[in-house]
Amino acid sequence: MKEIGLLLKEKREENGVSLEEAASDLQMRVSQLESIEEGRKDDFKDVFSLKYFIRDYAKYLGLDGEELLDSFNEYLFEETSKISLEEIEEARKKKEESERDMKILSPYTVTKKDKKNRKILFIAVTILILLLVSIYLIIRNKGSNDDFSNSKISYIGGENNELSK
Repeated sequence: MKEIGLLLKEKREENGVSLEEAASDLQMRVSQLESIEEGRKDDFKDVFSLKYFIRDYAKYLGLDGEELLDSFNEYLFEETSKISLEEIEEARKKKEESERDMKILSPYTVTKKDKKNRKILFIAVTILILLLVSIYLIIRNKGSNDDFSNSKISYIGGENNELSK
């Protein structure tokens, strides 16, 4: 990356263009051009933006932008191929964890786990209600059966017996 930046800087100086002039013409910030010329790729949010900046800057200076992009892609490949698989896996896990922690759900968002929990809760409440209603009906019928049997006996054998009249 430093070689690319140095090539761009040399060509800019050879053309007699100041950083301020190039930044104005390319509608970029001076700090962005300085970062490119000094090979500081970490100053950019993403590699894709940096690629377009390098290509546009190279074309502006009269260089082959596509050739410089190829050089930059080779640099990126070499840079990333030095990373071990363990480091890549660890970075992926950290990213997933941070995304999971940062994920904000709407109060109206229903996950599969929520649906399952709601279903279980609905079934449990339904069973509880049926059980309570059954107990109530059993108690109520037991009490009314006692009254009914007593009144039946007194009605049949008592003074108010219409059959005896």
